[in-house]
Amino acid sequence: MHSWIDGQPATAVNLQNRGLAYGDGLFETIAVRGGQPSLLDGHLARLALGCQRLGIDADLALVRDEVQRYASLLGEGVAKLMLTRGDSQRGYAPVVGAAPRRILQGGPLPAYPEANAVQGICLFACQTRLAEQPLLAGLKHLNRLEQVLARAEWQDSEHAEGLMRDVQGRVIEGVFSNLFLVHQGVLQTADLGRCGVAGVMRGVLLEQAVALGMPVRIGDLSLADLAQADEVFVCNSVYGVWPVRSIPALSLNWSPGPVTRKLQAVARTLLDT
Repeated sequence: MHSWIDGQPATAVNLQNRGLAYGDGLFETIAVRGGQPSLLDGHLARLALGCQRLGIDADLALVRDEVQRYASLLGEGVAKLMLTRGDSQRGYAPVVGAAPRRILQGGPLPAYPEANAVQGICLFACQTRLAEQPLLAGLKHLNRLEQVLARAEWQDSEHAEGLMRDVQGRVIEGVFSNLFLVHQGVLQTADLGRCGVAGVMRGVLLEQAVALGMPVRIGDLSLADLAQADEVFVCNSVYGVWPVRSIPALSLNWSPGPVTRKLQAVARTLLDT
């Protein structure tokens, strides 16, 4: 599948692109099935929030149109959308009036083991910590060095994901997913006001949980909260929901429970439509 830049097939970016120089931009990873981009409204809503925070004047109607056209050609796979502030000369100061660049790349859907969804996964307890920056918290910006460092901490096949905490030790998320726990019937996930990525699937599951009448709590989570949890799962907008069965380094173990299975079914339906 060819890459596109600004709606046209392309194989290279300008060396002056600020996304390359400074990570000055945003991205979305969108599952494509049957030529349709899954959860597109959620992805574009997060992109719009990121553009507002970063001051990038992007034509989001044009972005939507390009993603839909690209997905129809891709058919099945994953479309990665990158939106950068554009090109500029050396220096941090953004160039007034610079045209944002829209980059689309396509690839196959990841071949994750079915056991991840059925039996659940093990999490690696990452030592890399997430720094606090409220201005960037929740956004999927192009600077992902914390995740790169965290993912480099394990190479074995035992761990399918990593657990990430912030500099204060609070439980935040996975390396490429959001994390939920269930304790005494209450669905809980981390407050992402200081750091972390507000995943599209995370947002959908929170909405669906409320619609289903589930008690929901968004707030600070600790390792003690994990230890007391009845169920733990991770989610993202490509694979849906994976139960977490253990964090070996912390001697924590769980079994997939009814809340996890219910929301897993919800996620599967949303990704298949």
